[in-house]
Amino acid sequence: MLTKFRFLTAGESHGKCLTAIIEGIPSGFEIDPDFINAELKRRQGGYGRGARMNIESDTVEITSGVRFGKTLGSPVTLVIQNKDWENWQKIMSIYPKDFTDEKSFTKCRPGHADYAGSIKYNAKDLRDILERSSARKTAIEVAVGAVAKQILKQFDITCSSRILQIGDAKENFEQEIDRAKEAGDTLGGKFEVVYENLPVGLGSHVHWDRMLDGKIAQAVMSIPAVKSVTIGNHHAYKMLGSEYHDQMYLENGEIVRKTNNAGGVEGGMTNGEPLVVTAVMKPIPTLRKPLNTVDLSEMNECEAHFERSDTCAVEACSVVAEARIACVLADELLLKFGGDSLSEMKKR
Repeated sequence: MLTKFRFLTAGESHGKCLTAIIEGIPSGFEIDPDFINAELKRRQGGYGRGARMNIESDTVEITSGVRFGKTLGSPVTLVIQNKDWENWQKIMSIYPKDFTDEKSFTKCRPGHADYAGSIKYNAKDLRDILERSSARKTAIEVAVGAVAKQILKQFDITCSSRILQIGDAKENFEQEIDRAKEAGDTLGGKFEVVYENLPVGLGSHVHWDRMLDGKIAQAVMSIPAVKSVTIGNHHAYKMLGSEYHDQMYLENGEIVRKTNNAGGVEGGMTNGEPLVVTAVMKPIPTLRKPLNTVDLSEMNECEAHFERSDTCAVEACSVVAEARIACVLADELLLKFGGDSLSEMKKR
């Protein structure tokens, strides 16, 4: 798959820090750490978040690739320190001499990566799986997405998101979350992300792995707890073709559409309309009222291990989705108009 905006992240939920290295950003882009921190704060917000958010106050440190507020064209490194690390230093130590079984567990949590991960990586302690599979890693992904958003901003591409539903509720979300919390349960929901002012022709129809809708679906679907992704009208399955497809008209010599059921993508490419992505997040699988499971060490039925968690994180998930989509769009923009500097891109 062709790519220009490339990044890797590293770090565990209770490790020392979360890190990302981003490659492919041309020189001359303004990168404001305050904007990144504001995005990180948005991710930590939302009704229904858990105790971890009271410990962490995520802030980014940019350790390479930026000088006097502008990118140099070299790799950009981002670091977020985990404040809870001070309570986990021995438990998460890299040294064999510090071995401890404190916080180890073998009781699988249904809905998590515990069981499949233990088989894949031959892990006897499920802590080895939990630490990287945790949604904590989405903090550094939001930081990367905030960099991507600042690339898009130079071309007047804007973003917004909104919650469509929490559980059965399309309004009064807080009451629905309170009821679930009181019952020791959790809730999922549905949200929408919209990007506007995209140029026509990002993506391509010529190969399956270059189609923009496929790239976006993979980026959003791989967010922990997301179970479905739709681009455009998610009721397409029950509409007639004459109802669904966005007819084209001429107004003052310009092509316009009166509907956007395609969600801004046709044939794997942007068509000039707003990009509209809807996703469904399942209920968080860590419950205060534990589910039935199996203890892998004893091979007997038991109640699942409980790790502190949220009651509902749909709002936070929408922020992560914004970030993931921003990375895809920044990559596509660089592929189409890319150069070694911002001024070169703007000329193109």
